[in-house]
Amino acid sequence: MTGTFPALLVHEPGGGARRAELTSLAEDDLPSGDVTVEVAFSSLNYKDGLAVTGRGKVLRRLPMVPGIDLAGTVVASGSPSVRAGDQVLVTGYGIGEERHGGFARRARVPSEWVVPVPAGLSPRRAMAVGTAGFTSMLCAMALEEAGVRPPQGGGGLEVLVTGAAGGVGSLAVALLSRMGYRVAASTGRPAERAWLESLGASRIVDRGALAAESGKPLDREAWAGAIDVVGGATLASVLKQVAYGGAVAACGLAGGAELPTTVLPFILRGVSLLGVESVRCPRERRLQAWRRIAGLLPGPALDGLTTEIALSEVPAWSERILAGQVRGRVVVDPSR
Repeated sequence: MTGTFPALLVHEPGGGARRAELTSLAEDDLPSGDVTVEVAFSSLNYKDGLAVTGRGKVLRRLPMVPGIDLAGTVVASGSPSVRAGDQVLVTGYGIGEERHGGFARRARVPSEWVVPVPAGLSPRRAMAVGTAGFTSMLCAMALEEAGVRPPQGGGGLEVLVTGAAGGVGSLAVALLSRMGYRVAASTGRPAERAWLESLGASRIVDRGALAAESGKPLDREAWAGAIDVVGGATLASVLKQVAYGGAVAACGLAGGAELPTTVLPFILRGVSLLGVESVRCPRERRLQAWRRIAGLLPGPALDGLTTEIALSEVPAWSERILAGQVRGRVVVDPSR
């Protein structure tokens, strides 16, 4: 592909209001880097929704092409470790925040950021995983390393996933169930019960009941561990309910950044709160996580989680994802 290429560009035309518009960019508009990728697919994450709508301070400079994920084919490389024709993916490292990201037909990045698309995944299916699934896998690995293991013989307490109908949560349910855990899925969308059960949830927990304040510093031990994408009062409630020696992997703040809790879950039950961050994750751990994802989530499972949209539909879908109206994952085709 030569000449210009389509892109979604967020800029600030005046008056302080940010606007996302479809436009055309040229190779010279791309940032520095030794690898140029023809982007086959990107994905729409909650953070992208904030960036596109201007409701969050995600974009560090303007104008900017959002999109914190991308996957496609290398068209030019100055690195011996990456060759033209390779299928690769990039997540994190500030793409779509500090430098142009995946909502364009081309991207340029440093070769150190590039991860090969794992065997068993296509670029589209890699973006069905994207930052959401990558983060979910990092959370599951953190629970494993903290000693929260699948029960033997099918018994034992469940692992809880909050925000289970969203991108991170739904993939967490699917991954954990395939790793042998019994999974309880918390959601405020009861209509998604059958879908979450099809992903592997053993039961559904009402979001409102989970976040309700009991007035007690500790509640009944209900969960072996948890993956929390909500934060706020929900995370505080979950910490009170985790069993002795359990752990919570926390990776989101859709419900707020404050944590209204006490130290009692930590000092009386030995509960661990594990912060999970995917943007600057070391390369070897990235590769490990992507290998495990490819082994645990076959293509058909990912296809059932995914909605595909055109680049032109990203602004409307950004509103939907911020309103909690998106189920699973949204893959973006920047060629249309």
